[in-house]
Amino acid sequence: MTSDATLYDRDRKSVSALQKLRFFPLALRGGDGRYVIDDSDRRLLDLSGAWGAASLGYGHPAIRQSVDSALQSQAGASILSSTNAPAVMLAERLLQIVPGSGERRVWLGHSGSDANETVARAVVAATGRNRILAFTGAYHGGTQGSMAISGHSAQEGVAKSGGLTLVPYPNPYRPYEGDPNGNALLVHIETLLETSCPGEEVAAFFIEPIQADGGLIVPPAGFLRKLAKLCARYEILTVCDEVKVGLARPGKMNCFEWEDFTPDIVVLGKGLGGGLPISAVIGPAEIMNVTVSFSMQTLHGNPVCASAALAVLDTIQRENLITQAAETGDYLIKTFKSVQSGQPVIGDVRGRGLAIGIELVLNDAKTPATDLTRKVVYRAWELGAVFYYVGMQSNVLELTPPLTLTREEADKGTEIILRSIEDAIAGNVSDEAVAEFTGW
Repeated sequence: MTSDATLYDRDRKSVSALQKLRFFPLALRGGDGRYVIDDSDRRLLDLSGAWGAASLGYGHPAIRQSVDSALQSQAGASILSSTNAPAVMLAERLLQIVPGSGERRVWLGHSGSDANETVARAVVAATGRNRILAFTGAYHGGTQGSMAISGHSAQEGVAKSGGLTLVPYPNPYRPYEGDPNGNALLVHIETLLETSCPGEEVAAFFIEPIQADGGLIVPPAGFLRKLAKLCARYEILTVCDEVKVGLARPGKMNCFEWEDFTPDIVVLGKGLGGGLPISAVIGPAEIMNVTVSFSMQTLHGNPVCASAALAVLDTIQRENLITQAAETGDYLIKTFKSVQSGQPVIGDVRGRGLAIGIELVLNDAKTPATDLTRKVVYRAWELGAVFYYVGMQSNVLELTPPLTLTREEADKGTEIILRSIEDAIAGNVSDEAVAEFTGW
């Protein structure tokens, strides 16, 4: 490799494409606060937070101190055949901040993917029921087991669980049978439970309180509470996937709190570690203890990652980040809605806290503006901001910045996004520029 090769070029020639989802040639050498620093020393405002994983931004002193302390006298590497204080403390803390009833336990993993896969296997093993319900558009992970219960178009061709039944997600902007309240969808689900997908055979319904990768879709008020009651009637467990949208991001500690129901099982990941790999499942002891040695990997419960997670939870409380996410997110949503009438391609603005989706369309018929969306995120990168697009038609700008995003940074991000939309419409981003970046 020649000395003048760029970091991105070196990546292309050395790193497998199996783990890439690229939208522009971003190559990073560092990060600071809400900014990432590329290999040309450009500081870019990160409005994605590494898909929500960098919940406190980059280089937060609380995480640095906690990780450094854990490394100075590292208490082993896992909870496989010994326990350690950070892992136990984290489990205890999660039992406190995630509401629930009865005796519960916490499983610790590496990512939302292995967490959701573990739940999918455990609920079947514990209940003896072999069916799973989930939503079309759901992305529950990238392992075989988590993909098998997902419904995202990015995973077409992947083998699904034989017992999986997918139903539409309640989308007020594109409502099922024209009913934005979701009642027609509830009738559809109940019919399935009475006919082709017998309720007594269903172990669990996997729910996203905001459908993240499916398009940052916020369900209509009351829908999930009604769905949970329907599930309870058939003794179907509700599994709430909060991997991207939980832990203060929605302006509440848990996203399901917006929906006035308490799920049976909660899955956490991404932002829990503030950028380090850790996930968690909180659920009934009879599910989480179904058998020993059922879902284990050597580094599960790693004390360094658990320490980072404890620092994240402490910082959320100490810096009042739930309120900050709620207020900054509300400000961003109101700002984009205020310009919506003057920018017809902005079809819908939705979200809660700092989980925000901006859907771009071509016309009043809501035709997805897929190509335009690709060019908007590319142009934003050129102008100094990082964010990506999601959705089954790849036409929703997703904003999941660090919870520490300031009002001034929100203004800067808004300015870049609106200019990027204008520039993309004006043809200032060529087809050639985005040709190699397929995104979703």
